[in-house]
Parts: sequence; structure tokens; C-alpha cells
Amino acid sequence: MIFITHKHCTKPPIQRLCLTCIYKERDFYDSLLFFATFFFPPLIFIFTIFRFTKREKMRGRGAKIAGVLPFFTLFMAGAISAFEDIERLRIWPLPAEVSHGGRRMYLSGDFKLVTEGSKYEDTTEILKEGFDRMLDVVRLSHVVSGGRNSSRSGGSALLQGLHVIISSSTDELEYGADESYKLVVPSPEKPSYAHLETKSVYGALHGLQTLSQLCHFNVKKKIIEILMTPWNITDQPRFSYRGLLIDTSRHYLPLPVIKNVIDSMTYAKLNVLHWHIVDTQSFPLEIPSYPKLWNGAYSSSQRYTFDDAAEIVKYAERRGIHVLAEIDVPGHALSWGKGYPSLWPSKNCQEPLDVSSNFTFKVIDGILSDFSKIFKFKFVHLGGDEVNTTCWSATPRIAQWLKKHQMSEEEAYQYFVLRAQKIALSHGYEIINWEETFNNFGSKLNPKTVVHNWLGTGVVERVTASGLRCIVSNQDKWYLDHIDAPWQGFYDNEPLQAIKDKKQQSLVLGGEVCMWGEHIDASDIEQTIWPRAAAAAERLWTPYAKLATNPDKVTTRLAHFRCLLNQRGVAAAPLVGGGRVVPLEPGSCLAQ
Repeated sequence: MIFITHKHCTKPPIQRLCLTCIYKERDFYDSLLFFATFFFPPLIFIFTIFRFTKREKMRGRGAKIAGVLPFFTLFMAGAISAFEDIERLRIWPLPAEVSHGGRRMYLSGDFKLVTEGSKYEDTTEILKEGFDRMLDVVRLSHVVSGGRNSSRSGGSALLQGLHVIISSSTDELEYGADESYKLVVPSPEKPSYAHLETKSVYGALHGLQTLSQLCHFNVKKKIIEILMTPWNITDQPRFSYRGLLIDTSRHYLPLPVIKNVIDSMTYAKLNVLHWHIVDTQSFPLEIPSYPKLWNGAYSSSQRYTFDDAAEIVKYAERRGIHVLAEIDVPGHALSWGKGYPSLWPSKNCQEPLDVSSNFTFKVIDGILSDFSKIFKFKFVHLGGDEVNTTCWSATPRIAQWLKKHQMSEEEAYQYFVLRAQKIALSHGYEIINWEETFNNFGSKLNPKTVVHNWLGTGVVERVTASGLRCIVSNQDKWYLDHIDAPWQGFYDNEPLQAIKDKKQQSLVLGGEVCMWGEHIDASDIEQTIWPRAAAAAERLWTPYAKLATNPDKVTTRLAHFRCLLNQRGVAAAPLVGGGRVVPLEPGSCLAQ
């Protein structure tokens, strides 16, 4: 460990070793703890040695000091090693349990997958494809040319392959399925193999992602190496729902862009892609039951066919990611009327959807019927937020209907949401609604409702106290379109904030970062999502006790992960600043 003077401290990584900056960036007690940890023990030890030396010299036994000094050297080395060890643990998100050694091993050029003893037969090749993707991203950084020459790596230090044992024979992607894994590198039983043991193939995919982060390119030997072996990692997610929202209504996102986002999600172990497909601005998805709906698309080329949507779902599922489809009703639906104008209250007052017309609910039924053929996730998102009901009262025909049914605008809003919920349930879905539905008529919601928090504080606590489930996306912390929001806020945001009751905690499914599309498209979506989404991903994956109480303590590890994303072709922005910032000046990726 080398400390420098403040006048030489200009780069973020160097600041971490500058005593002045260390003190400035920590509060008083944190600073006290830091200096106590790294300086007081050595000072006390030096003082003890000094006293011992003085006493022994007075007794004529100064020669015995030579036997004490090596212990001092070992003590200092241990303190330094502990500090460096934290900095060198370059895994994101941080696993539940990790231990490692100090040896170096190398991957054979024909590093292979072995599944002997596994109950999972991989007939659909989900595991094989995941293994191949793992090797591909590991080899992306450089041309590997030394792998087949074992003399370059040292015979016994060569890893010939990965032995994967999966105890479940199914590869059906079920929500809440076991995602845990245990990774050992090398295997004690087979020292020339790494060993990965999981309950499901999707847990194995997470283990492969972790293994990929242990691998590095050795420039001198031109071979892939794994440092600090043996590794022993036992891991599982803290929350079952770890989501990312994309919005294809405000700007159309081409299929390759959506697939790239899905791939990047796997690197951070996110497992739900919330696809906000349609909104006021456009309706880009083909609905076979009502084919004129996609007349609301921006253009004929900015559309998704039904097969396109099925392809996205299949692509995501093979990577262990659920696709949550959303149609936001009754508000945010002006685009629906481009193809079917009768869905509007009137030509001059075009949303929310007409609550008085049975045709409105037939269309919703047709959409959800078509959805059920391709969107196999157990949940569907029905929106329900930001509903301005003025058009209902302002349209004489609907006003008369309200009067006939003795409904106020607010009661009609409740009627619409609950009727849409019944339709979704009839197609086998459980429902997610934005929090306004709970705020307005929470006790009336179907018990299978999941409330999606985005507005207020204290909502999660009230939702779970009522017995309903909840997903956290509070906009002050987890909205990626707020580009002035720094990554530290994403890391600090705790879904269980102020919830102490264990039963209520169990009703918090997890959380989701939201990439609303008003100001993003294919040109800037990746750098707006990453690396801030990764900060939230660790909050949702890593055990609470292992999370850093001060986000700045994980800066080096997150910076490394951001560089790793860049290496893998993901346009992740620098850490310094908010979202979508550019590098401040020339320098290392790690310094940004």
C-alpha cells in the first residue's frame, strides 16, 4: 500500500491512496475507524517493540529482538494484504460467500463442458449455449493464442474444463425458482477442472457469469488465467424479482438493441425485463386479434411483429430472464385510437380509454389473449397510473353512462382497473399495477395484485401491511431517465427501508430500475442504463449484511465492472457524474 501527498492526487484511483482525500470523503467516525484500522495497531506494535527493546537492552538481551522483528513484518504484511484483498475482489454483484487463495491457474485452449452426474440433460442446449457465451466474453478482450500450449501455463496449473452438476431435470423458467449456485475453482476431487453445482440450469447460468469475471487475459503468455485460486463461492439472490424497464413507445428500439440490453442484464444477474410496449405516443406491437392497433406506430418500419415479440421472449428466457409485458390502461392509451377511434371518449378528448364501452374491454381481452400465447411470465403489467378522468365527464355520452350507473369519475377509474384485472386473471395471469391503484382503492384490488411503487415514500410499508405484494421502483432513486442521479443513490436505495416485520419483508418481491424512453433511443440507451443499473443490481442480489454501508467503498469494484462491460461491447458510461456522462479527460478506463 502506497500513500501519496495531496498535491499529487488528481485521479480518482489515486485519491483512494491519498490520506487527505480519504479523510475529506469520509465522515468523522468513518475516518476515525479508517485510521484506527490501518495505523493504530502498527503504532501500538511499534511502541511495544520499542519498550521491549529498551527493556531488553537494559538487561543486556538486545540480541533477542531479532526474533521479534519478523512478527512485526508479518503483522504489517497481513494488514496491507487485507486492504488489497478487498480491492482485488473484482466480482459484481458481490456473492453471498467467497473465499480464495493465492495461486494462478490457466484455461486450456480446449476448455470444455462436462456434465457427468447431472440430472439435467440439456436437450434444448441452454447450458451449452450459456457455456459458449461465457467463453466468448472471456476471449473478447484479446486474441488468445497460447491456450493449447500447456508448457506456457505450467502443467498442473492448467484447467481442462468445467464440471457442471444440476439437480433439476427441467429447464422451464419459473418465477421464484432456485437461482443458487456453488462454484469451486479448482475442484478438490478433479484439480484440472472447475466445479459448478446448482439446483437449476438458470442457477448454472449465474455461476457461469461469475466464472467469467474470475478470468483475465495474461498479456505475456497470451492465455486466459484465473488468479487467486482456489476459489470457493456459494451464492444466491437476495430478491427473486430484479428488473429493468425499457420503453418502446416513446422511442422505437430495434430488436438487436433489445437483445443487447438482455445480454447486458445477464452480466449483472438481473432477471426481469419489464417491456413497457405501448403508451400515448405509439402502439408498435402487432396484435393479431385487433390488427389495426399498430396503426398507432410511428411508421410501418417502427413496428414489432407478433413473431418479433416471441423472439424477444425466447431470447430472454434462454438466458434466464423473464419478460414482463405491460399495457397501461386506462390512461396512457391515446395511440390505441389511431386504429380504433371508438376507443377514444371523443375525437377531441382522446384518453383515457372509454370506460362506458364494452368494445374497450373486448380489445383488452383480445390483447391479453394474444399475450398469453407468447408472454409466459406469470405476471402481466396493467399500468393504471396517471389517469386523468376529465374526458369521461366532459364527453356527454360517457357522462350519461356515469350517471346511469351512479358512478363518479373516481369510481369509474376503480371499475375500469378491476374489470381489466378480471380479464387478466381469466387468461392465467397475476397482475401488477402502478401504485396509484393502491393509493385510491387498495382494499378493492384483487389479492393476486402486485403493487408497483414509484411515487411516494412509505408506500411499500403500507402495501405489505395490507397483505399485498410490492415491487420497488421509487423515482427519486431508481429512475434511469433522471440522468442527474448518480450511481451512489442507486446503490443506497433499500427496498426494505423501515420494514421490520418478517412477513411484510417477504411480500417485497424485489425492485426494478426504469429506463423511460422520452430522451433515449438506440443511440444512447446502454450508457444511460449502465453502470447505474449495476449499482441497483448488487442491492437486489447481495445479502444485506454484505452490502457496503458507504457506496464509495465499492467504487473500484464497480469501475472494474464498468470497464468489463465496455470490454464486452456494452456502452457503459463513466462512474463520475450522473448518467450518460462522457470521460472528463484522457486516462485509464478505471479512472473514469
